[in-house]
Amino acid sequence: MKSKVETELQAFIGSDAYIHSEATSFVFVRNCKVNVTHAFIAGEGPFRVALRFDGHGWLRMEALTHYEIYANGRLLLAGYDDRGRMNVALHIGKEPFPE
Repeated sequence: MKSKVETELQAFIGSDAYIHSEATSFVFVRNCKVNVTHAFIAGEGPFRVALRFDGHGWLRMEALTHYEIYANGRLLLAGYDDRGRMNVALHIGKEPFPE
């Protein structure tokens, strides 16, 4: 997972991207447009991902266990607990997400 996701994240560096991020079912951000300047993945599973925006802001997501790459270039990273419930999600793409 780690090397594939790292390659996909690197494709967003230097370009505008739209972010959908959520933690549990109580907090989320959708269609936050940023310019990605750095992207990192760490850990051996579950993983941590950090994105730096416009040279002055960060988003860090922890406990990521799964990923999906979509044909339109979007990347979904998610973390599920031992009962199969999603706890965190980070969705990144070059086009806005449907509202």
